[in-house]
Amino acid sequence: MKYLISMFMDNEMGLEEKIEFVKKVRDEDDFYDESLELLEQEKLIRMAPVDRVPLVLYKEKKRGFDLSLFKPFRLLASAGVMAAFIIFFIFSIQEKAPVSIHHRFIIYEPEVSKVEISGSFTNWKVLQLKKIGSTGYWQIELNIPQGEHRYTYILEERERVTDPTILTREQDDFGGENSVLFVEA
Repeated sequence: MKYLISMFMDNEMGLEEKIEFVKKVRDEDDFYDESLELLEQEKLIRMAPVDRVPLVLYKEKKRGFDLSLFKPFRLLASAGVMAAFIIFFIFSIQEKAPVSIHHRFIIYEPEVSKVEISGSFTNWKVLQLKKIGSTGYWQIELNIPQGEHRYTYILEERERVTDPTILTREQDDFGGENSVLFVEA
């Protein structure tokens, strides 16, 4: 959940993802509470730092005690509590880096002179596969983040084909099909 909230706060979601996020916030009370809490933390973190503590000169006596003697202790205690608060929230907001898994993509296409791959794990950038001798096989090895990914092979820079070794497929927005790869640690 924190990953989705972070993506929303950092404006890293597309319009459809933002719509789904808002629906999820509306429907799930726990998700709403956590989203609101993290947004409040983000607001605190983004506040401008204080350059100096204002000097307040006054003496006040209450019930026979001179409170001005305790002010340095209160200031020191307040600073300690604030430092602990900031450190706690900085570490609680940071997410662990996603785990990447080394994956080898391989396809048998002996009749073509160029094979490329494009997918969610490359931000849909096209990467060229290397031909393995004269075997007709093409390959590329990549570090893929853990999760669910969509991709397609591109033959001769024009024909898109799914991975024949992956049975899970999904229609894309352009009338084609993508292979769906599940990467687990």
